[in-house]
Amino acid sequence: MQTILGSGGAIGTDLAKALKKYTNEIKLVSRNPVKVNDTDILYSADFTDSDRINKAIEGSEICYITVGFEYKLKVWQKVWPAFIKNVVNACMQNKSKLVFFDNVYAIGGDNVKQITENSPISPSSKKGEVRAWIDRYIMEQIEKGKLEAIIARAPDFFGPLKKQNSLLLNLVFNNLSKGKTAQWFCNADVVHTMGFTPDLAEGTAILGNSKDAYNQIWNLPVDMNALTGREWVKLFANEMGTSDKIKVLPLWVLKIIGIFTPILREMPEMMYQFDRSYNFDSSKFIGKFNFIPTTNIDAVKQTINALSKDIVR
Repeated sequence: MQTILGSGGAIGTDLAKALKKYTNEIKLVSRNPVKVNDTDILYSADFTDSDRINKAIEGSEICYITVGFEYKLKVWQKVWPAFIKNVVNACMQNKSKLVFFDNVYAIGGDNVKQITENSPISPSSKKGEVRAWIDRYIMEQIEKGKLEAIIARAPDFFGPLKKQNSLLLNLVFNNLSKGKTAQWFCNADVVHTMGFTPDLAEGTAILGNSKDAYNQIWNLPVDMNALTGREWVKLFANEMGTSDKIKVLPLWVLKIIGIFTPILREMPEMMYQFDRSYNFDSSKFIGKFNFIPTTNIDAVKQTINALSKDIVR
């Protein structure tokens, strides 16, 4: 059996679809899990409850973490370390392999200009420090021989299923669909790699089911033709038949807006990912598995087609 902790999000849902290639025994775990495949096993769990986590993982050959806790620093600092410790302990107890779907927050400053598996853990934000702790903790258990695990990293992403947590869809698609001007953070003229959720999920499934992929870090597959913020807006505008005009929000504006908008209050410390190039290199994965990522333009087309019911022309 293969188990997904955090099955209700965009990655968890697409991962459940991708895992059908490898098994018919897929357990979906969240507060209110919903079947993706007819044969899915549903298990409700509070991820702050160590007993429920252990029971969720029980009997699993592979456990995937695709959880997305509330995007608040205080929540992350409190919840993530305890959750990871409980999951790792449960995996070791149940002899389950672990695949952690990670972001790149642990990599900070100018290191985001070329993100590879060998990029140093170098957090330059408080949220990055939380993710750095997680990465180090998992790697320590691997080095001690206690755990078989993979850290599967992804850049910012978007896709056709859910748009709530996608900066690209919130800043660009949502505004264009309402006849408003697209927005971007800090600098729209530097590249910013975006991942496509179906590709990221498929890549995660491939890694989890490849014995020789374990005990290392992998960058998940993306179109390596990185685009600037302005180019992302143009792609969406062309497909939606709207203006490609863009409004760039500088850091000081974010800080003011953040006083009234809680989610944006959490963003200023992450602006090092937008004020310089943010280039995600997945050549290791693409080369190893001969994987052809969806092109940026096709990813945008698929996403717009799926979300077209929300577009107001």
